[in-house]
Order: sequence, then structure tokens, then C-alpha cells
Amino acid sequence: MASEAPLTENSRKVNPARPIFIAFAAWVVPGLGHLLLKRWGRALIFFLAAGGLAVVGYGMRGEVFTPLSSDPFGALGFLADICAGVFYFLPRFLEASGPDISRAAGDYGTRFIAAAGIVNLLGVLDAYAIASRRRS
Repeated sequence: MASEAPLTENSRKVNPARPIFIAFAAWVVPGLGHLLLKRWGRALIFFLAAGGLAVVGYGMRGEVFTPLSSDPFGALGFLADICAGVFYFLPRFLEASGPDISRAAGDYGTRFIAAAGIVNLLGVLDAYAIASRRRS
């Protein structure tokens, strides 16, 4: 009978639902996926980076794109914004008067909000890769 190699931490089978759950958690709350993986430093960095960009963007009264847009750039803006997870819904509580893109600060704020979504998307992909043991 052939001897089997001992199971190491990286050679164990991964539950296929776990990486998807980790990725979903990382999308909903930036850094939560890393927190569930016990990567405290990365969790804090992704939460502060995505959250900081979103809050600053909302503070500058940047535009938050809606799902129904007639132009392709509006659809791309929505995709970037929704990737920020819970921070996408934050401006409804912070700013009642809506976006002000007539000023340069509002235009920059729109870019900050989109950047928050992209940073969180990178966090989601990183958490998924760690959970599926493709990287450490």
C-alpha cells in the first residue's frame, strides 16, 4: 500500500462555500472578510481605506450613482459605488440635500466614492484568494 503524504495546512480541502461567504462578508462591510480570516491588520487597513475614502467623498458632496442610468458611464459609476458595500447607503443618512457637483469638491468627492468601491473590491478579491488558499 502506498504511503500517503501527511496533510498540511495548505493541502487540506477547502469547503467551496467558505470563500464565497468570506467574499460576500468582505463586500458588505469592508475588512470583514479579513476579520473572519483573523487577518486583523488587513481588516483594519481595508476598513479605514474604503471607509475613509467614502466618508470624505460624501463630505465633499460627491454624486452617488443610481442603478438605473441611461448612459454607460453612469452604470460604471454605479458598479464602482456599490462595491463599497455598506458605505454605498451611508449618504442617505449623512446628507439630505444631495450631491453638489457644481463645485470642484463635489466632482472630486464623486471620484473618492468610486475609489472607495474599487479599494473594497480589491479587498474582496484578496479575502477570497486567502479563503480559497490561493495565497497566504
